[in-house]
Amino acid sequence: METSIEKIEHALHVEDVDRAFLLKIVQPALIGLIDGSISTLAPLFAAAFASRDPHIAFLVGTAAAIGAGISMAFAEGLSDTGEHTGRGHPFLRGSIVGVMTFVGGILHTLPFLLPDLTIALYLAYAVVALELFAIGYIRYHYFKLSFWLSIVQVVFGGALVFLAGVFIGSA
Repeated sequence: METSIEKIEHALHVEDVDRAFLLKIVQPALIGLIDGSISTLAPLFAAAFASRDPHIAFLVGTAAAIGAGISMAFAEGLSDTGEHTGRGHPFLRGSIVGVMTFVGGILHTLPFLLPDLTIALYLAYAVVALELFAIGYIRYHYFKLSFWLSIVQVVFGGALVFLAGVFIGSA
């Protein structure tokens, strides 16, 4: 039978494990998902509206997702060693951020594999909405932030980047 001190030590250890999981896995994954989901909107939709060609949009979106994933992997991996911050090994963090940035960027690019631009656009809009909802949920679930405030913040940022792409692509 555990004593009160052992129960407290166990609870503190669980809290440390949860904190480590948040710092080393969830936060880098969330950073990547946010960056990939939002930063690739402008080039993807600019290409779609400028070219009116789903194949061109797909190529630009894929290039943006790959480039953003590589860039974010290096940025995160080189940002700190993890020794002083407790954020874990830079290679692991960079890998998580890079992969999740690519995932966030490629998901709304995949609809442009369809030959019909209108259908591809509507499907891409739906995928972006799901991505932004997922980001809001992750922020709510893991970081105890207000779900609706998270949705509003993420949608606002995404809308700004999306509109930039539409305006540039329509020019």
